[in-house]
Amino acid sequence: MIKKTLLTTAAASALMATPALADCPIQVGVLHSLSGSMAISETTLRDVMLMLVEQQNANGGLLGCELEAVVVDPASDWPLFAELTRQLITVDEVDVIFGAWTSVARKAVLPVLEELNGLMFYPVQYEGQESSRNVFYTGAAPNQQAIPAVDYFLEELGVESFALLGTDYVYPRTTNAILEAYLIDKGIDPDDIFVNYTPFGHSDWSTIVSDVVAMGAGGKQVGVISTINGDANVGFYTELAAQGIDSFDLPVVAFSVGEEELSGLDTSRLVGHLAAWNYFMSADTEANDEFIAAWHEFIGDESRVTNDPMEAHYIGFNMWVNAVTEAGTTDVDAVREAMWGQEFPNLTGGMAVMNPNHHLSKPVLIGEIRADGQFDIISQTEEVPGEAWSPFLEESATLTSDWQALGCGMFDTATESCVQLTSNY
Repeated sequence: MIKKTLLTTAAASALMATPALADCPIQVGVLHSLSGSMAISETTLRDVMLMLVEQQNANGGLLGCELEAVVVDPASDWPLFAELTRQLITVDEVDVIFGAWTSVARKAVLPVLEELNGLMFYPVQYEGQESSRNVFYTGAAPNQQAIPAVDYFLEELGVESFALLGTDYVYPRTTNAILEAYLIDKGIDPDDIFVNYTPFGHSDWSTIVSDVVAMGAGGKQVGVISTINGDANVGFYTELAAQGIDSFDLPVVAFSVGEEELSGLDTSRLVGHLAAWNYFMSADTEANDEFIAAWHEFIGDESRVTNDPMEAHYIGFNMWVNAVTEAGTTDVDAVREAMWGQEFPNLTGGMAVMNPNHHLSKPVLIGEIRADGQFDIISQTEEVPGEAWSPFLEESATLTSDWQALGCGMFDTATESCVQLTSNY
């Protein structure tokens, strides 16, 4: 893989001062729910995109043009994500889209992106089992979040029985299928794995929490792997506290709970529960301090937190800027080729790299909830390359993705052939 040279601010500004090489203004689509059950998580991602666009314009724009954010609200309505994606590409004529949170939203968008050859950066952890030529996945794949979290439970906490609790849609179901296979491979008895799904916005957690607690009646340490999404987390953590359950009794590691979600909770009784991400606001680096300061200045509220998907947008946006600058155009095909091998510093002290499978190399962090709603980082790895296809599921064990050398996102190494990609993969 050919690595690209990271553009310095001065060099980037100089390039951006050249005469316009694109239609001005350059339109940046922002596709995040500002209402509905996912607004608790996605509104901040709209805000950080507006900040990044404003910063880029202050640095001279891009290819001699101003950037203009085109914001739409899909309102946590999955078909509306597809409809608004078509509108962004065909009516608003955006050059790129940054958006979506849930996998069901991303799956709704994929056919439109592929039909119209649009380009989207997806900033949230997801279940893998996908590699589209029209998407760059800047959030974590399962091997960059879910599996390291399970390893932490097994190796550090001695968890013997696992409750896999998730919201009922594709991300939790696929992630939990991978984790079930992984746990069984690690020697966990299938009878010690409890899987439960609830709808978006679910609020009555009393029976489910009681059932999970009962798993430990025989003396085994029970742990919860949470793929609960959106505002359903409020009810779940509230019920844990109501039943007097602390992290010593029943540790929870969440994949969709970060600083933003905790900001609406009384976290004093959640101390010690965990989350697995690739970034936490508490990361002690100069780059993170600068990012937080810029965020607070932009948003005008020093109580507003930062979180992992915000960092993913920060990395993805800056990589896109550098790829456009290198390509000398916003043309999707040219930008795609310029993206492979792009590097940009992450906010935790390392270097993010975009691999030919359209997934980043990122560190894996385990954080422990503090009383103030922040996280103590208790574990951090070196950069881990994201895997598009899980080796723990039979249907994907022989699959790989390489858009640069193979021109294929679903290459079967057993047959040495490229499987025909569809929007359902």
